[in-house]
Amino acid sequence: MKNHDDAFLEIAYVTRAHGLRGEVVVAPVSNRPERFRAGAVWTIGPREYEVRSARRQGDRYVVGLAGIDDRDGAEALRGAVVHAPALGPLDDENELWVHELVGCSCLDTNGELLGTVEAVEDNPAHDLLVLDTGLLIPIVFVTAHDRDARSVTVDLPAGLVELFTTD
Repeated sequence: MKNHDDAFLEIAYVTRAHGLRGEVVVAPVSNRPERFRAGAVWTIGPREYEVRSARRQGDRYVVGLAGIDDRDGAEALRGAVVHAPALGPLDDENELWVHELVGCSCLDTNGELLGTVEAVEDNPAHDLLVLDTGLLIPIVFVTAHDRDARSVTVDLPAGLVELFTTD
């Protein structure tokens, strides 16, 4: 993510211009549809844009942005990363935002450090914590998250860590 305040999250990237009237096609990295509705405010580079219009097209969105009125303006955004403010706290205390997990220390139930969460990877069965040590841990094994200590605790089945460690 570009060096933004922690309150700004990467939500999409611009893949290409669409048509002649300044629309762009974006590939979302957020699963929150409200990010892609008219009225949403995005930050692309140093500028803010208001979403004028948006429509789903397969797994992407075709979006019109205020201030981008022609193909040249849209083409200038190709490859840009789209940021938006964090949406705030979740309703369920057992839910976590991905950005709250990235950077956390990952500990097993004995307090042993398994690594640091580098990313959360989408996976059909369960999302995976990607640790800097190479471990991939299904998120269903997370039993605790300490926001203040920036740590997660996982209760892993016997043998899972050994599958990923080589001597």
